[in-house]
Amino acid sequence: QVQLVESGGGLVQAGGSLRLSCAASGRSISRYAVGWFRQAPGKEREFVAAISSSGGDTYYLDSVKGRFTISRDNAKNTVYLQMNSLKPEDTAVYYCAVRAVVGGRLYGDSGRYDYWGQGTQVTVSS
Repeated sequence: QVQLVESGGGLVQAGGSLRLSCAASGRSISRYAVGWFRQAPGKEREFVAAISSSGGDTYYLDSVKGRFTISRDNAKNTVYLQMNSLKPEDTAVYYCAVRAVVGGRLYGDSGRYDYWGQGTQVTVSS
C-alpha cells in the first residue's frame, strides 16, 4: 500500500506562486509515474500534470504549460508541483496520485492511477 499526503496549498493572489508537495509512505514510489489532478467546485476532476518514474518525461494540461512544473525527488519519496503565474481559474482541490505499474507511458486518465491523496486546497484570488 502507498499512502500519499499533499501539502503546500493555500490562498494566493493572482500572479502568485505555490509549491505543492506529495509525500509518499508505505513503500517507495521511485518506479512509478505520479500525476497531479484538481477538482473545482461543481466540476469533474481534471488532469494537471504527470511525471515518469525517473523524472525524465513529463506531461501537462495545455492550460498550465509554461506556468506549472512537476518534479520529483525519489530519495525523499516526494513529488512536487511548482505553480507560477496562478490564475483564479486554478482554484481547486489538488490531488496527487500514483500509477502502480512499472513502465508505460504517462496518462491523463484518472482511472489509470491506483493510489490517491486526500488533496490540498488552492485558492487564487483576483
